[in-house]
Amino acid sequence: MNERKRAARPIHYGWLVVAAGTLCIFAGLGFGRFALGMLLPSMGASLGLSFSQMGLISTANFVGYLIAVLLCGKLSARFGARRLIGFALLLVGLSMLCIGAGAKLLVIIVFYTLTGMGSGMSNVSMMALVSAWFTSRSRGKAAGFIVIGSGFAIVIAGRLVPWLNGPDGHGWRMSWLVLGSIVIAVSAICYLVLRDRPQDLGLEPVGSGQIPEAGHRRAFFETEQVRPGLIYHCAAIYFLFGFTYVIYATFIVTVMVQERGFSEAVAGNFWSWVGLLSLFSGPVFGVMSDKLGRKAALITVFIIQSLAYLLIAVNLPGLFLYLSIGCYGIVAWSIPSIMAALIADYAGPHRTVSVFGFITFIFGIGQIAGPYLAGVLAELTGSFSGSFYLASCLAVLAAVLSAALPGQSRAMLSGVGAPAKE
Repeated sequence: MNERKRAARPIHYGWLVVAAGTLCIFAGLGFGRFALGMLLPSMGASLGLSFSQMGLISTANFVGYLIAVLLCGKLSARFGARRLIGFALLLVGLSMLCIGAGAKLLVIIVFYTLTGMGSGMSNVSMMALVSAWFTSRSRGKAAGFIVIGSGFAIVIAGRLVPWLNGPDGHGWRMSWLVLGSIVIAVSAICYLVLRDRPQDLGLEPVGSGQIPEAGHRRAFFETEQVRPGLIYHCAAIYFLFGFTYVIYATFIVTVMVQERGFSEAVAGNFWSWVGLLSLFSGPVFGVMSDKLGRKAALITVFIIQSLAYLLIAVNLPGLFLYLSIGCYGIVAWSIPSIMAALIADYAGPHRTVSVFGFITFIFGIGQIAGPYLAGVLAELTGSFSGSFYLASCLAVLAAVLSAALPGQSRAMLSGVGAPAKE
């Protein structure tokens, strides 16, 4: 009888929030940031941009992103996550439309900075919203499904942008206009579907009526401040992820073309597999973090990433290249979902936005520093092998730092309170 009642229950509204969240990441990060790599070559050729100017456009996006994540906590507290996400996505879409109509480098830089700001606000606010709608035992899975929006965007943009650009590449403006219009449509959907709290609809968070499994407790710091050292510990782990994963994302195609002798078309096909495999990364490792704990999931992911980087650094035959791409793709978006759930567990729903915003800022610094230092090292050595060795070692360091995280039931508060009950 109980099983029939369970089967008859409607889907909890929290899963509609997850669906809207997937669209949010798909539009804000997927189209707002990850589509740039496919648009830059034709843009650069059409506008006569140098490589440094093209790099400046990408940097402007990161700068906007970093500014936004620091403001998310205050803005979300004042306006609510729903309004902030809707506005942020609208900002992304409108700024992309303006880029499509722009003809001057300065204009493009200004508007792509705004795109970065919208991406940052929508991403951090959406990932933090999971803490309000899901208890600890389900947060990893929920966040995992949200982050696969980036993978969908990579796959779709990889097909849509070349078709819109046309064989001569002159359709890049149309690509910006179409992608921007899609983002605007998503902003409306998110505003209509999202809610700041389940209590707004007379609901409890998903999983609140269930008995916690061993190793998983409810968020225990909702009324307290997490010790700063713990926040910096999490930030260091997230920094190492940002530093290492972006080295691979930035230079793997260059390595395949310049050092392995593949054509750009073949290298692009390899990269598209990363997008497809990444669709599994968030849900698989998000569920793992719910079942086995955040630490175990983080350690596993970083070891797999370290192997992906090492296989490229050692310059082994082609079969190992497939294995490297497989390792990278299957864990591509897993760390953000696990970190979002981890911070929610440590900080509780009320502080998740500000704490996750801070560690995302540190993560963003890693994203900027990683490719630069990897490029410098490659110029000094004449190969990217040293850069990938560095990435592999730092991923191992991230696994070690993850192993040193306090257990959920033993994380310490800043001077007050006791460890949560077992």
